[in-house]
Amino acid sequence: MDRNLTGRENLEIVGRLYHLSGAESGRRADELLECFGFSESAHRLCRTYSGGMHRRLDLAASLMARPPVLFLDEPTTGLDPRSRFALWDVIRDLVSDGTTVLLTTQYMEEADRLADTITLIDRGEIIAEGTSGQLKARFGGQRLNIQLADRGRASEAATVLAALGQQEPQITTETGQVSLPVTDGISVLVEAVRRLDAAGIPILDLALSQPTLDEVFMSLTGRVIEGSPETSSPVRRRTWPWRKKT
Repeated sequence: MDRNLTGRENLEIVGRLYHLSGAESGRRADELLECFGFSESAHRLCRTYSGGMHRRLDLAASLMARPPVLFLDEPTTGLDPRSRFALWDVIRDLVSDGTTVLLTTQYMEEADRLADTITLIDRGEIIAEGTSGQLKARFGGQRLNIQLADRGRASEAATVLAALGQQEPQITTETGQVSLPVTDGISVLVEAVRRLDAAGIPILDLALSQPTLDEVFMSLTGRVIEGSPETSSPVRRRTWPWRKKT
């Protein structure tokens, strides 16, 4: 966008570059300015706009010619949470109106909330693909997290709970938390309470949770995604059956 032009003038120029007539460019610019919340700032110079407003205007410009397919390359990078959420709403509305959006992002929460189908790419190679639910299910589905009152009994609790999960329980010795992947979460939760009570192991808290897409990515690559707001930390690489080469 030209910072020395107004928001409306920028959109009109883009329309003319798409070979729209002057009148049609003006009408389309007005439609998009209202849609993207520029009704009161359409005639202000772009250099007075915030970062979030610039991103919304960029997106409005890409829609001047009503594209059936739209490619967005990390559109919310660097935005504050409020501007990011506002842009998410705009993207959802585009999809609802029939536009196909291919979105690249380093924010796993963004992919989780917006994408119908997700492709995880690491070092230029596709490592997993599917819906958010499918990817999380591959990671282990639901997870039962139990906070013990006595950290010293974590190993004992893991032994008591071992038969309830799909894999061996994981122990965080520093906090006294035991967690394990489960399928039928509610039933397992009830049975876990019964077994721990019978063993005389007191519980401070317990909850069912699903893995995040960040955890899925970390489990597949052994590291956090580059550019992710998560703090980088070493994670052991795991071998998953669906990643075998053919």
